[in-house]
Amino acid sequence: MTASPAEAAPAKSSETALQTEINRLINVQRTSHGCAALKVDAKLTAAARGHSAWMAQTGTFSHTGRSGSNFVARTKASGYAKPSAENIAWGYRSAAQVVNGWMKSPGHRTNILNCKSKKVGVGAVYSKSGAPYYTQDFGY
Repeated sequence: MTASPAEAAPAKSSETALQTEINRLINVQRTSHGCAALKVDAKLTAAARGHSAWMAQTGTFSHTGRSGSNFVARTKASGYAKPSAENIAWGYRSAAQVVNGWMKSPGHRTNILNCKSKKVGVGAVYSKSGAPYYTQDFGY
């Protein structure tokens, strides 16, 4: 079982703004390294928001989600057929901080700069304590 889009509450305006800025900054990184900009996909966004919501609700920080799900299962459950990778993070207070953190991590950087990926969805969800949880799902 995975978090459905309905289980991921509608994004607050602050979360939507954060997601939009993360997507913008990721595309700045990609285009400056010779990759095409990613297109935001609603299905990937739903999968990413669902996982971020689950992490925020449970205080769990893991690529393994509800009922042992992985990013492939979550993105396919949201209707996206060709997932390519996932980045997660928590606690960063701005889009620039989370993107800088990902770019300093070899595995996350590789996911961001994979020129074969064409689409992206970002979920930024605040826990009750105010800590932001981030999921970034990529697709071919």
